[in-house]
Amino acid sequence: MAGPALDDHPARLIAADWGAHLARDRRRSVHTIRAYVATAHRLVNFLGRHRGEAIGVAMLARVEAAELRAYLAQRREEGIGNASAARELSAVRGFLAFAAKQAGGEVALPRLRGPRVKRGAPRPLSPADAVALAEDVSDEARAPWIGTRDFAVLLLLYGAGLRVGEAMALTGAALPLGDTLVVTGKRAKTRIVPLIAPVRDAIEAYVAACPYPTGRELPLFRGARGGPLSADLIRRAVRAARGRLGLSERTTPHALRHSFATHLLGRGADLRALQELLGHASLSSTQVYTGVDAAHLLDVYRNAHPRA
Repeated sequence: MAGPALDDHPARLIAADWGAHLARDRRRSVHTIRAYVATAHRLVNFLGRHRGEAIGVAMLARVEAAELRAYLAQRREEGIGNASAARELSAVRGFLAFAAKQAGGEVALPRLRGPRVKRGAPRPLSPADAVALAEDVSDEARAPWIGTRDFAVLLLLYGAGLRVGEAMALTGAALPLGDTLVVTGKRAKTRIVPLIAPVRDAIEAYVAACPYPTGRELPLFRGARGGPLSADLIRRAVRAARGRLGLSERTTPHALRHSFATHLLGRGADLRALQELLGHASLSSTQVYTGVDAAHLLDVYRNAHPRA
């Protein structure tokens, strides 16, 4: 049975109010608000199709665990990974709690476990999970500008394949940003890496929000008191986020660089070109990613082939 269109659901207004609450009272970042409100709309639309009627605030206060499981199952079928599913569940819980308060009732959320990660060999994060990790770290920051900074750093590691130390070493000389970025790696060796639009936008948003001045000799990424940002702070933030998202213990800032390399290789990148992008002195350092990618393909084969 076809459910009502999204615009017919009274609960869509609650989703908008929730977005305003996240911005005003929780001081969440723009990208987080956009993602969470989109999740709220998806949930409302799903419930409308599932129940075959328009969804109002009172109905949101009575959502059952089975319905949330069905919603998350649909999202997994659409291709989201464990970290994205965990963030989706977090957003859903926040939205339902807000709706229950708006309805004047007690907040009694359905009990539902988040996704579990199978133990085994480490695998690169999916693109969606890499972004989900960055968003989760951003959400937990103690100040909005710090959240914007952390999001930019982690997106830079994944989007450009930088080592965390290389990101920390960037200065205001990198500004204004263009299509490429000059990076100084090990042994003071410089390389040029492409800077894709989402990464550039994230860094520019951080620069605009940062309360400290930029200068050619000053660090680009600043700590809470204005000094250079410590790589250990980023590592600790990622360690906390991976626990919340159910990711492997091998999920570190360096794992984002690892994911960058593996995804490029999986999309047909030349090994020599990848060597240059990563700043490896030896091709043998880059060749490790061929083995990781082969292992991933073998997993896909074993899970998908009828005679595997």
